[in-house]
Amino acid sequence: MRERQPCVYILASGFYSTLYVGVTSTLVGRVMQHREVRFGGFTTEYAVTRVAWYATADTIDDAIAPEKRITRWRRDWKIELIERDNPRWDDLATGLGLPPVRESR
Repeated sequence: MRERQPCVYILASGFYSTLYVGVTSTLVGRVMQHREVRFGGFTTEYAVTRVAWYATADTIDDAIAPEKRITRWRRDWKIELIERDNPRWDDLATGLGLPPVRESR
């Protein structure tokens, strides 16, 4: 993946109970920000740090459109999207060079 590669992504909590849809121009950097708790809010409160799905786009505008659409989807549609490409719910961030998230409960 290029250093700057617009994409839409879905993060999941460690036990898949919570999903978060986002858009960014640098997925690795954004995931690191979520994992290092640089933001308050939803992703911090629900420990949503695992990359369950992502799709790249040519421009940030091309990534924003599906992000807005997927955000409005029902949860089961989001799960179907994830499981189509990632049936085991692997943390796709490891394929991008990030270490796996350490699960705790």
